[in-house]
Amino acid sequence: MKGLAFIFLLILLDAGSVYARWEALDKQYQPTGLETLYFDPKTIRHEGTRATLWQLTDLKWNSTTRFLSFKSHKEFDCEQPRVRVLQVIEFSRHMGTGRSAAGYIENGNWQWVEERSVNHTLWKAACGKR
Repeated sequence: MKGLAFIFLLILLDAGSVYARWEALDKQYQPTGLETLYFDPKTIRHEGTRATLWQLTDLKWNSTTRFLSFKSHKEFDCEQPRVRVLQVIEFSRHMGTGRSAAGYIENGNWQWVEERSVNHTLWKAACGKR
């Protein structure tokens, strides 16, 4: 019985990741027709002056690689508008589903957040800026 309960718990945990509450970014920050960008506000975590969140990029079509979506774990500096990518996970299907594979990781490569950009919108969401 314990084994069955454990399997059920694993299914629920996996389903939770599939059905995250992804919110699409404003239309003005969406690339033109090739992909849709989302973030999950429930993944925002604060530690000191930094905040992290997960972004999902869902591709309409991809002829160059085997993935159709990927999640990016981003860290933001809330005092200075900077961002870095902590982790990328690629998925074989849309909306972060299907087979997954680890993507690249940038260690310490901070980039400045440009105003009126995707990262600016995410920086404001992660850091609670208006």
